[in-house]
Amino acid sequence: MAKKIGVTMEVGSDGVAVITISNPPVNSLASQIISGLKEKFQDANQRSDVKAIVLTGNGGRFSGGFDINVFQQVHKTGDISLMPEVSVDLVCNLMEDSRKPLVAAVEGLALGGGLELAMACHARVAGPKAQLGLPELTLGIIPGFGGTQRLPRLVGLEKGTDMILLSKSISSEEGLKLGLIDALVPPGDLLTTSRKWALDIAARRKPFLRSLHRTDKIGSLSEARAILMSARRLAKRIAPNTPQHHACIEVIEDGIIHGGYSGVLKEAEVFKQLLLSDTAKALVHVFFAQRATSKVPNVTDVGLKPRPMKKVAVIGGGLMGSGIATALLLSNIRVVLKEINSEYLHKGMKSVEANLKGLVSRGKLTQDKASKAFSLLKGVLDYTEFKDVDMVIEAVIENIQLKQKIFKEIEEVCPPNCILASNTSTIDLNVIGEKTNSKDRIVGAHFFSPAHLMTLLEIVRTENTSAQVILDLMALGKAIKKVPVVVGNCIGFAVNRTFFPYTQSAHMLVNLGVDLFRVDSVITSFGLPLGPFQLGDLAGHGIGIAVKDIYAKAYGDRMFVSPLTELLLKSGRNGKINGRGYYIYEKGSKPKPDSSVLSVVEESRRLTNIMPGGKPITVTDKEIVEMILFPVVNEACRVLDEGVVIRASDLDVASVLGMSFPSYRGGLIFWADTVGPKYIYERLKRLSETYGAFFKPSRYLEERAMKGMHLSEPKSSRSRL
Repeated sequence: MAKKIGVTMEVGSDGVAVITISNPPVNSLASQIISGLKEKFQDANQRSDVKAIVLTGNGGRFSGGFDINVFQQVHKTGDISLMPEVSVDLVCNLMEDSRKPLVAAVEGLALGGGLELAMACHARVAGPKAQLGLPELTLGIIPGFGGTQRLPRLVGLEKGTDMILLSKSISSEEGLKLGLIDALVPPGDLLTTSRKWALDIAARRKPFLRSLHRTDKIGSLSEARAILMSARRLAKRIAPNTPQHHACIEVIEDGIIHGGYSGVLKEAEVFKQLLLSDTAKALVHVFFAQRATSKVPNVTDVGLKPRPMKKVAVIGGGLMGSGIATALLLSNIRVVLKEINSEYLHKGMKSVEANLKGLVSRGKLTQDKASKAFSLLKGVLDYTEFKDVDMVIEAVIENIQLKQKIFKEIEEVCPPNCILASNTSTIDLNVIGEKTNSKDRIVGAHFFSPAHLMTLLEIVRTENTSAQVILDLMALGKAIKKVPVVVGNCIGFAVNRTFFPYTQSAHMLVNLGVDLFRVDSVITSFGLPLGPFQLGDLAGHGIGIAVKDIYAKAYGDRMFVSPLTELLLKSGRNGKINGRGYYIYEKGSKPKPDSSVLSVVEESRRLTNIMPGGKPITVTDKEIVEMILFPVVNEACRVLDEGVVIRASDLDVASVLGMSFPSYRGGLIFWADTVGPKYIYERLKRLSETYGAFFKPSRYLEERAMKGMHLSEPKSSRSRL
């Protein structure tokens, strides 16, 4: 029988009180657990029949950390007093300073607040392969229960700082080598060994060690300063736009200079400041937004069960097809890869093999698992193997006639319940399935490149797609470690449509006389991994040309037409694929800006002729960010208005996972709401008066700005989903 949520204490005849945390699935430290722990530790400390204490977690897990729902409540209300007092009241006073020895019996995981409780114990006994770490910085905060002070004292300053700054978890095996864990035992012996260890401390057979008071692994002040100096350099490199990394180093330093207890007090104060920062609000928002994507009205709430996908066919072995096949194989799904001739098939199979080898060489996969995955792949040139597939994913070039022909053929050869999916990024699914009689089985499975690495999967449904098919594809997405986001059917779907102005506004700026390498540099400083021009190089400029007409037909009234890409291709620059685009690509070195591309840029400026008075415009970095990203927000407003996504936060998740929009800004819509819809509307209005319809604010943006509403507030009317 499952234990109910709470904290229990059982005192054995040996005089050891075993305190157990119960809050499935990961024993998170909710407020009632914290108060339960305080009560039980007080009780154990006062009882005369208790000689020593063991702290453990129910169900094979110690604790996954503090309950993040509380952070969300703090952000909704602005009330920091919702955070229980833990660091001093519980961790220092009742646990570490207890006169009775306390041992943590750790198995499964001890993360965040869970590890912080374990470090306040006087010894830690662990089962094999337990995961230990402090991942708080990924949520924009720092450890708040003394972790910044105790971890460096237990594992050494350099390793401790590194683990916290990089949110790196380690295994209990590594923990033993580092001194974080005192003993490693088989799971069946965990409690027995922990009880004995606690009694040995009580009997002075083992040392009574308080982590906060230890200095043996900190080194001299000058050594510590050198380590923290290098940590600051690391923080500047990995987190130039966020406060928590630098704040964390300050807090660690405070404890080294003024002592551990001073560090604990400083940590508690800084923790509260950071919890109310924009960064923490954004990262906590993305955390919950990602979980919300799995709730789809009339699909996940109508009692349907997903059907297993054991064998999937992929049509087309190019960049996308081979990436999709790799992702499926890595999750033990048999894959049939179809190509039109043996040369292309050989190439496709080789690409899958190269993807797997790449993962092995980066230490993400064992050679054994890679070989097992590759053995599940079968290359074919016809449809004979399709008679028993559960799903087909078409990943051929963006050509309407070709896709229609393929869908007609697979409808005839596949089983009647087989899902017919397309990886198209632009073409309307109704057009693709026009010639079939199976419109309820047709769905979009839009992966992002490279498909075996990028985590977003856009599931595109038409008004005919059945709920069962959507649910099946969502389950498959999760099985292959993707985050599925269900979207409506329109040109470009949610992500590509929202971001189509991204490249166009960059082209407009360059044609107005702004340096293209400056544009890229400003956008990467804002937090995107690549600027629009380097992104174009990476995707290949042929793709942009291929879909240009489709977008022009759908959204022509608000497009900026620039000859730059055509001129680039004409000068033999296809992008990274042939080593030259706006940048020069050489194996083994970083892309270098190619100054000789400026003659192509000059030709484009001459043809567009939009520089006011023939002179380049003067813009600040802030204006560049606004001119590039506000039109993207404007298109996102249309996507929200038309109900292409179920909720605004889905677009935040999609922008973070599909376009690498910085998660510490909360995703596109969250960021826009932070900047303020009124400000964005006024800027776009002024820009449209100067530069035309491309910047014209959408009706949705105007309405929200006028009413003082957030863009993310749900519409009262039903969405098209």
